Amino acid sequence: MVKKGISSSTLKLIAVVTMLMDHVGAVILEPLMMQSGYVGLAGYDPVLYEVNMILRLVIGRMAFPIFCFLLVEGFVRTSNVYRYGLRLLLFALVSEVAFDLAINGVWLESSYQNVMFTLLAGLLVMMVCRRIEAKEWNRVLTVAAEVAVLFVGMELADVLRTDYGGYGVLCIASLYFFRKDRRVQLLAGSLAFVAGDIMLHGSLNELLAPLGFVAAAYYDGRRGLKLKYLFYVFYPAHLLVLYFVRMLL
Repeated sequence: MVKKGISSSTLKLIAVVTMLMDHVGAVILEPLMMQSGYVGLAGYDPVLYEVNMILRLVIGRMAFPIFCFLLVEGFVRTSNVYRYGLRLLLFALVSEVAFDLAINGVWLESSYQNVMFTLLAGLLVMMVCRRIEAKEWNRVLTVAAEVAVLFVGMELADVLRTDYGGYGVLCIASLYFFRKDRRVQLLAGSLAFVAGDIMLHGSLNELLAPLGFVAAAYYDGRRGLKLKYLFYVFYPAHLLVLYFVRMLL
């Protein structure tokens, strides 16, 4: 789309920073509001409430779309997709304790799993779909098979109760299916986030998620700085830090 724009490492940094802002709201500010007696529109600090809304519904909405975009790019470019998947699985397992502590205040629980499991489910869907595409079936059969695989992947994420769940897998798949045209890809991703959230959750929480794709639109294919493990390490680390900060307040 552009001859010179931003690298994948810059996109990762944007995603990491916006994710941090989102989690500051989720892990620190929201519990503080609940402790202060926040109920509906009464009994809360309006400044704290507004800051939390900006962090969670504006800045924070940019993170996951960028991670989904980078996942698709990584899948297409990686020389060993199985190693890629194993790395996601390993860090998903490692991150679960930090995620449960930050979100639920307990070491381990099964009602809600971290977002790396969602990314892994999306990766598995892409792996199977690529094998289907390699079969060179007729177009109708190929599309039908890919849609079936997508529904299985979405169901897997929902059964595991991962962050973003099946809806997150749908967003990843949308970016994958339309990957050959950047403009169409980002439009499809934007529609998946906004329309999917409305139809599946009856929510407008992802209304500003397409802001993440504004940054992705300027991706020029360059790797940039060697930040391969930035997200993998930062994800559990920042959740633990935020948890301990909340414990000190």
